[in-house]
Amino acid sequence: MDAGLNLALWVLRLAFLALLWVALALMARALLSDVRAASRDPAASLGRLVVIASSGQPAPGTVFALDAVTTLGRDLGSSVVVDDPFASAQHAVLTFRSRGWYVEDLHSTNGTHVNGAQVAGVTALGYGDEIGIGDVRLRLERGRR
Repeated sequence: MDAGLNLALWVLRLAFLALLWVALALMARALLSDVRAASRDPAASLGRLVVIASSGQPAPGTVFALDAVTTLGRDLGSSVVVDDPFASAQHAVLTFRSRGWYVEDLHSTNGTHVNGAQVAGVTALGYGDEIGIGDVRLRLERGRR
């Protein structure tokens, strides 16, 4: 091989390696920035459920901060415990995906309703929508910052 070509290949390899290291450093910096921003505001939540009507527990006016996956039902292990005779132990699940909320009925006996219509499968939610489980009505709202 020609000495000039050999030198050019080595320079190209070193330039590629340097570019790779710069890209990795920029990604690490961006991730660290996101982690720091999230730790600055731990009170910020993805959303919240506000009880607007209930004949038992939870009482009207009760507010629940939502996690990315929030379960609703009579079971004490649920994220939101609904003490209603028409609620199943594991009644429904709310999930946050791609910057939006979705509700899914977990094959409950009496079904889950969104704005009065029964849910079939996974259903998209908007802020302000009302979720009905038995006699309990919950409104999805934006999280407080």
